[in-house]
Amino acid sequence: MEDTTGSNPQSLGFTEKLKSWLSWSWTYVCFVWFGMVLIMVYVLWSPLKLQETLTSASVFLNTLTPKFYVALTGTSSLISGLILIFEWWYFRKYGTSFIEQVSVSHLRPLLGGVESSSTTGLFSSVNGEAEPRPSVSECKVWRNPLNLFRGAEYNRYTWVTGKEPLTYYDMNLSAQDHQTFFTGDTQQLRPEDAVMQKAWRERNPQARIRAAYQAIEINHEQTCSAGSVIFSKKSYVLLAEEEATTITEAERLFKKALTIGKEGFAYTVVLIYSGKDMNLLVYIKRRLAMCARKLGRIKEAVKMMRDLMKEFPLLGMLNIHENLLEALLELQAYADVQAVLAKYDDISLPKSATICYTSALLKARAVSDKFSPEAASRRGLSTAEMNAVEAIHRAVEFNPHVPKYLLEMKSLILPPEHILKRGDSEAVAYAFFHLQHWKRAEGALNLLHCTWEGTFRIIPYPLEKGHLFYPYPGCTETADRELLPSFHEVSVYPKKELPFFILFTAGLCSFTAMLAMLTHQFPELMGVFAKAKCLLFCSSYNCFTLDRLYNFHNIAW
Repeated sequence: MEDTTGSNPQSLGFTEKLKSWLSWSWTYVCFVWFGMVLIMVYVLWSPLKLQETLTSASVFLNTLTPKFYVALTGTSSLISGLILIFEWWYFRKYGTSFIEQVSVSHLRPLLGGVESSSTTGLFSSVNGEAEPRPSVSECKVWRNPLNLFRGAEYNRYTWVTGKEPLTYYDMNLSAQDHQTFFTGDTQQLRPEDAVMQKAWRERNPQARIRAAYQAIEINHEQTCSAGSVIFSKKSYVLLAEEEATTITEAERLFKKALTIGKEGFAYTVVLIYSGKDMNLLVYIKRRLAMCARKLGRIKEAVKMMRDLMKEFPLLGMLNIHENLLEALLELQAYADVQAVLAKYDDISLPKSATICYTSALLKARAVSDKFSPEAASRRGLSTAEMNAVEAIHRAVEFNPHVPKYLLEMKSLILPPEHILKRGDSEAVAYAFFHLQHWKRAEGALNLLHCTWEGTFRIIPYPLEKGHLFYPYPGCTETADRELLPSFHEVSVYPKKELPFFILFTAGLCSFTAMLAMLTHQFPELMGVFAKAKCLLFCSSYNCFTLDRLYNFHNIAW
């Protein structure tokens, strides 16, 4: 079979030349079209009796009743109103104008224009060098380090409110996480892994629970091998996440998953040689630490987290230090919090809202109890106050959505199981767990309220450069709409201005509605006004056409 992926260079060259010629011709097509219209009017002026047609049109306009103008303006107002409603709905859902999108996508290439800048265009960094702007694929979604328990927390919210706090996209990502995180290292899945993968893929929670019980029954029929031990652990993990209706019950199931087969030699061999099974152990211990934190045993939770970070130092991608920071803040162990930040708030390590805003909280706490905007405006900011303000500006630049939740300008919802860094989903997750810590620090929220909006005077606009971080990605809105439930109003940064066509259709709808109302109320006056305008337009058009024809005739002869 011949290779059809390639093409003849000569045919490609001819096609490119044809496209370039068409694009070039569109530039002058308006002038050519206007000249052809003038020639046609000049040639057909006498045969088609255009002068008599214009005269009869003027007579027809003089005989129209005001009811016609009411119907005309009312219909125009209705049509423009429908277009306005559709444009507004499309803008609210997709963040762009439908008419502009169609124009840019389909009409602009035909007219020879340059296509709209893609998401991979070049932007300037802080030092002025060109760098690629993050594309949608580069907006990585991360597992929420403090994600709640489905059975004990998310499902209880659904029972009380009747609303689903998790989207199918979010739950599908969680299912993929469990399938990849807990699957053995071998390329061919073990039979027990296939059963649990099917259990996690089930969409219905009750189906997942039934599959977990079925897996436990299958395991009881097998011998006490290493594979069956891990198999049982995965089953109990699913039951702890999905079936347990209280944190206490979830903790009991996680402890049972941790202790299964612990006395067996095969279990130790598996943990030594199977990295994915080690991931399962880390997951169970971490969830047990979170259970202890939720049940008020905070010191125990801190110890478990520290031991986990010491035992598995290479699993930094799990962001266990964010769980530790939240627990230490609850203990008000601010010196320990500062020690953790000193290790993880490094320029070479990825940032998060927890890192940036916790650092700002510690610096704000040192000066917030005595901070006064009036006094600061009179005497200026002290060094400590300046450091606190700079830390707040740094945190707001990283994630500008957080302050509205901390200041309770927007209502909080349950955080999703996955977050997008610098997005609204991360802001919801951070504020849900850390709002109480900001309230506990006297005056910290007042300092945040007085200074956070000053960040936007520092960031260059348009956002082609960042101040302390890379330019804010443009893909956060789309990803956040997938992660957050539909009843939550997604925070968008930077705030998008209304497209031109929405403003145009709004003005057209209002203008035609006003004309319809005036015509209905004052039919005689508006009829005289409409006839005068029509006659003025016809006379102006006749004079313009005759003048052009006269000039064209002189040039031709």
